[in-house]
Amino acid sequence: MSNTNYKIGLSSVEPENANEDQKSLLDRAQKENGMIPNMYKNMVNLPGLQETYDTGYKNFRQQSGFSPAEQEVVFLTLSVDNNCGYCTAAHSFIADKMSNTPEEVTNAIRENKEIPDAKMSALSKFTKIMNTSRGNPSEEEVNEFLGAGYSEKQILAIILAQSVKTISNYSNHIFHTEVDEAFSSRKVETA
Repeated sequence: MSNTNYKIGLSSVEPENANEDQKSLLDRAQKENGMIPNMYKNMVNLPGLQETYDTGYKNFRQQSGFSPAEQEVVFLTLSVDNNCGYCTAAHSFIADKMSNTPEEVTNAIRENKEIPDAKMSALSKFTKIMNTSRGNPSEEEVNEFLGAGYSEKQILAIILAQSVKTISNYSNHIFHTEVDEAFSSRKVETA
């Protein structure tokens, strides 16, 4: 997952050179994460981008109706599908260490292999369908997702996750964001 495309000329924002709005967001990231991820230092160049990401991320976590492991399946599927090495590493780490997602599930998503859990496989498959179809799944694809035990409301949750991942994945692409040391154990190896 390398990036040879355009790299934005903006620098990462550190707390000591942040304006008031940026500092508030970076302080909150430090408090909530125990660190300020590199991704946040980049996105906060435009505070509204960071705020929108934070709000969407929090709302997805709280309102999606997905278990923490299922949430990681959605986020990781989108990150892999959008070719974002930073978020692939970060969500693999979160899946392993915080959300109790089976490693064989995260590895299967990362490697585009069959997921060894039928329900999580259906979730990942439908998430990818929503992403690649730009939110235009067929009735048959929706029925398969619903038949796996999910709800129509969770289709909306996937759209929310897509919004969040569009912000973070695209920002990481344009900044060529370096994976934080904390997530380096799950860094994607590039050829």
